Amino acid sequence: MSKTFLVTGVSSGLGAAIARRALAAGHRVAGTVRTEADRVAFETGGARGYLLDVTEEDRIGPVVARVEADLGPIDVLVVNAGYGHEGTFEESSMADLRRQFEVNVFGAVATMKAVLPGMRERRSGSILVITSMGGMTTFPGVSFYHGSKYALEGIVDSLAQEVAGFGVHVTAVAPGGFRTEWAGRSMVRAGRSVPDYDEVFEPVRARRAANSGHQVGDPDKAGDAILALVAAAKPPVHVLLGSDALRLVAAGRQRVRDDLDAWSELSRSTDHADGGRTIG
Repeated sequence: MSKTFLVTGVSSGLGAAIARRALAAGHRVAGTVRTEADRVAFETGGARGYLLDVTEEDRIGPVVARVEADLGPIDVLVVNAGYGHEGTFEESSMADLRRQFEVNVFGAVATMKAVLPGMRERRSGSILVITSMGGMTTFPGVSFYHGSKYALEGIVDSLAQEVAGFGVHVTAVAPGGFRTEWAGRSMVRAGRSVPDYDEVFEPVRARRAANSGHQVGDPDKAGDAILALVAAAKPPVHVLLGSDALRLVAAGRQRVRDDLDAWSELSRSTDHADGGRTIG
């Protein structure tokens, strides 16, 4: 059955691939871009483009209304717009952090809030939020980016529980490395000022730059994976894309598990003697 998709951030990368694959599968596709040139280019494939910067919260609702007037109620929302900030914690500014969250978290949430009421009222819909393997494990030098993606993973996990009874499915889609411009021209990089971090950070930065354009992930296959999730009767709340994501997240989760196990007695030592009550 043909559905109406709204995909944010479709000028390149995963957003463009997801829109392309949805269109090829016969769906109606709307996408958001930030420039008129990108809108024209996007529409050459048969989709509908809409100008939107997701940090301009007051414009999101009207754009959603225009999409639904043009193409019909939104059945599938893919929240993809975002970018990466690279820089050590100490060398990155508070303005860097605010901008990262404005786009990756606040813009994403505002878009979801604009679309969700219609889905809830219709008792049907799919919301797929593109997070990152960096929302489930971490690496040196991208702490602000990790913070934004961990925030999305938590928001999605809670939201999915709130709306499950309304026939609305919410999934956090966490890609590993894909051949997009995420680590290239799209990434914002903080300057260097503290030589103490050279040893831990510079090798990671160099590997990321060298790997750009050679990642294991195929964006078109990611688009096909999104279509499979939309078609699933019971889609997951969390899913990884890419063999690298599976490997690296498993290793990161094991580090957390090791800490929890090693310090479990300290954790239990803070309980009241009578046991008390818990919410779950």
